[in-house]
Amino acid sequence: MLTTLPNTLLVIALLLIVVSAIQPLARRLMLSSTVLLAVVGVLLGGGATFLINTPRPTPLDEAASTLLRFPVNAEAFLFIFLPLLVFHGSLSIDVRRLARDWAPVLVMAVVAVVVTTAAIGFALAPLAGVSLTACLMLGAIVATTDPSAVVSIFREIGANSRLTRLVEGESLLNDAAAISIFTIFLGQLTGQHTAPLLSVVLTFVTAFAGGLAVGFVLARLVMLVLPWLGGNRTAEVTLTLALPYLSYILCDEVLGFSGVVAAAAAGLTVSAVGPSTLRPRSWQFLHDIWDQLSFWASSMVFVLASMLVPRLLLGMDQHDLVLIGVVIVAAMAARAAVLFGVMPLLRLARLSQRVPIPFKVTMLWGGMRGAITLALALAVTENPAVPRQVQQFVAIVATGYVLSTLLVNGTTLRFLVRALKLDRLSPADQALRTQVVAIGLGEVRDKLRRTAAEFGFSPPAAAHVVDMYERRVKVETAANTFDTAISDRERVTLGLITFASQERSLLLEMFQDQGLSRRVMENLLWTAESMIDGARSEGRLGYIQAARRRLQPGMRFHLAQWLHRKFRIDKPLMHCMAERFEMLLLAHLIALSMQRFMRRRMEPVLGARVTEVVSEIVGRREDLLADAMETLRLQYPGYAEALETRILRQIGLRLELEEYALLKQESLVGEELYEELIRGLEALRRQVARPLQFNIQSGLDKRIEEFPIFSGLQDALLHDLAMSVTIRFAAPGEWIYRRRQRPRSVFFISRGDVLLQNEGAEIPLTHGDFFGEAELLTPSRRRGRVRATSFCHLLELDAADFQRLVAEAPELGRRMERISEGRQPPALEEPAAPAPAEAAKAAGLEKLEVSSEA
Repeated sequence: MLTTLPNTLLVIALLLIVVSAIQPLARRLMLSSTVLLAVVGVLLGGGATFLINTPRPTPLDEAASTLLRFPVNAEAFLFIFLPLLVFHGSLSIDVRRLARDWAPVLVMAVVAVVVTTAAIGFALAPLAGVSLTACLMLGAIVATTDPSAVVSIFREIGANSRLTRLVEGESLLNDAAAISIFTIFLGQLTGQHTAPLLSVVLTFVTAFAGGLAVGFVLARLVMLVLPWLGGNRTAEVTLTLALPYLSYILCDEVLGFSGVVAAAAAGLTVSAVGPSTLRPRSWQFLHDIWDQLSFWASSMVFVLASMLVPRLLLGMDQHDLVLIGVVIVAAMAARAAVLFGVMPLLRLARLSQRVPIPFKVTMLWGGMRGAITLALALAVTENPAVPRQVQQFVAIVATGYVLSTLLVNGTTLRFLVRALKLDRLSPADQALRTQVVAIGLGEVRDKLRRTAAEFGFSPPAAAHVVDMYERRVKVETAANTFDTAISDRERVTLGLITFASQERSLLLEMFQDQGLSRRVMENLLWTAESMIDGARSEGRLGYIQAARRRLQPGMRFHLAQWLHRKFRIDKPLMHCMAERFEMLLLAHLIALSMQRFMRRRMEPVLGARVTEVVSEIVGRREDLLADAMETLRLQYPGYAEALETRILRQIGLRLELEEYALLKQESLVGEELYEELIRGLEALRRQVARPLQFNIQSGLDKRIEEFPIFSGLQDALLHDLAMSVTIRFAAPGEWIYRRRQRPRSVFFISRGDVLLQNEGAEIPLTHGDFFGEAELLTPSRRRGRVRATSFCHLLELDAADFQRLVAEAPELGRRMERISEGRQPPALEEPAAPAPAEAAKAAGLEKLEVSSEA
């Protein structure tokens, strides 16, 4: 006789064998594997119940008894499986693309759950024979959708990616909404707490917001710890495995927030930050492990939960069938009201892109329920404070509704998607496909012909295979509608998306070789993705705007400048400057390497004219990049040379690694020698990867001496001036100061150009010039305003230090006054006194000008 633990392990092993066999069987039957798992689970549970209740003993009685006594309950579902599944679901989502659909996702995740709960509760109340609170609790239990079956069908048949994203995004948060509402009604039903509506709403919002905050903070902490693990992939995955459970339990058991939201927020944060924190191979390894864990968990959840169905349906009668029908109609009507009534309002309010009607129909029919609904129903049956009548009502109706959605919706969803043609490419994508296939087949045909000649294949065999490709090329070329199906504007947009996507791939490749710091990598990756999103949504304008944002100093940089200027705290600005230097240089190198990609790959697909337009658009970005880079290079030539040297050494190490790998592949070096060579490269790589020291004051004395205004100034005053000035960087279009501001400093242009606008005159100033002195020499508020017209490196001198300098060097003040007077616009002759009507008109115009200027 086997003990309990071996019996349990044996059951788990047998269930894993069943799960592995379900996958190929589901493909053969053209069913969702989730639906088939649920059916198998019901059959196992029903068969075990039947065997136990038969009067005659059978050899399978012990196995059936083990199945029925399997140690799984609602708490096990909610604490073991749910955090893992929610975290994996959010980890596999593209956060940036999901953010574009945040409004419809929130509507379906929160509003749809609330509306469904109310619709089901009030529809059942007159018929169920239990309290309205119990009916509303049941509504919350069945309001949560299970995306696993739906998403698996979508991916198998190649459904539209946005449709899949909407369904996945909804499922991330509707579990949390449904569980929160369920908990509130369960507490009221058992008499644990009663609260007014306002308090309930506040509790719901607090649980959501708190869960988001806790999940985000914990995930960011984990992301900070990961680099300290030394690139150990198994340790990194282990730490991420602890994250969803830590987030879930801390919120659910300690803080009173939503544990599901916390696990989802943690997964989304890791998804967003992970590619710039983990090396690409480690990131792929993490995804592979989590895919396997999620597959095991989701499969076991469906089998185990479905095994409970016969137990939950005990005592079912015809009246229960009526109640299940009411739930089906009410749930479908509530979901349809949200999809077709609320979603269009988001479009009118410009909160969301249009969601097409075929998408809404598919989302309506695809609202299947699964393991979470069964787990919540099981939790009610296990709660002794819930009346027996309510337990039976919830168990039967919830389980019956789950089975109806899986067996009806789940088996027909595939045919609905195909009937709505959501599994087909758009005309533009289809035209691009034929263009790419025609070009690709032509290249393969030519390479195949050369390969056959090189290796001496017989002419008949070579001619036969080459002719096959020749025929395929003719078929694809005849079907090619690329030039007519896609406009030039669409092709330019496609080219920009392709360019930015390839740039992102190159960044990941460089990060794999440890050629980028993590913060620089995060910035470059996010901006590359911003350019992709900008091109998708607004074409070339969106791409250019995103490219310009990459070159704009961020909030962290401005804060570092403020600390440097106000408190002489230089370290944050030094780190920001080093990162900016590295970011600009790497972006410049990648842009140069992309030129070959444009000529070799983009031009054959998109055409020479479109590639030329894309090249021109990218060229504008490169001009801005070169401007920003040259400004820094001229100011800090030593650091620029050191940084270029380090990057070139890293490229050399990469080439060396490729050479050793080729020698090993060709068996010219053995395994031991190869490992020794790799260890030597790793030691060199660690040396090269050490951060460079950046001195923000480097060469400041020499730069001050270059200003003509300081010629003849005593060395002691020049030294004091170098110790007093602070550094300020300005991007094109940035206002240095505006009219009527209080003058706080004088600016000296070390590099770059600005435009001084003073009393209607526009005066361009360049390196060696200064501005902002006039209002300090003759105290007043700013009379003009100054805007940067290029990337500028400015030396800023505080007003008090400037007054002290002028007091010690009066000649300097007089020089500045003469230059300042020369910038003033020529005075106009005083006109004769106007007539009263003309005076009134002039006064009105003056007021208008003042108003406009303000």
